[in-house]
Amino acid sequence: MLDPTYWVFDLDGTLTVPVHDFDAIRSRLGLEEGCDILAALSKMSETQALPLLKELELIEIELAKKALPSPGAVALLAELHQRNCELGILTRNNKKNALFSLEALGVGSYFSEDCVLGREDVAPKPSPDGILKLSAYWNTTPVNVMMVGDYLYDLQAGRNAGATTVHVDQTGVFPWPEWMDIGVNSLQKLHQGLCS
Repeated sequence: MLDPTYWVFDLDGTLTVPVHDFDAIRSRLGLEEGCDILAALSKMSETQALPLLKELELIEIELAKKALPSPGAVALLAELHQRNCELGILTRNNKKNALFSLEALGVGSYFSEDCVLGREDVAPKPSPDGILKLSAYWNTTPVNVMMVGDYLYDLQAGRNAGATTVHVDQTGVFPWPEWMDIGVNSLQKLHQGLCS
């Protein structure tokens, strides 16, 4: 049975139903196909990057308005909250949109605003900075933290910090086994693991 106290979640595609079409976002921003959007913007001059970052924020606001909880997300977070677990968000989105999405999902009250970290707060995943910052805030070490996400960067951030990594992959393929400690095909399964 799982019984950790400290949890960090990716937001988009993990707590929410995936709605991001990254190819369409790259195209709208005029970026190279297949590139890491944030990495590409970080390599530009401020003059070049600023309008694209503003456009990206508009795209993200549009997507945040459509946010729906992934299966099992609300029940899992309610259970963890009831157990007095510490809950954090580490997203490559910006903090404002992350907070908006959490409210849209009906789970905003489970997260302290200080524990919702966006790309302006820490170096973006796969950097471990966000997990290290949350661990310090909670006065614990990353070895006690569960990092839950649906993408490689989530797992890399967790492993790079020394946290336990949980890959949520609806397909059940789990293409990055070397980066994950636990694999589940839904947050419902993760919740069942807590309660079994």
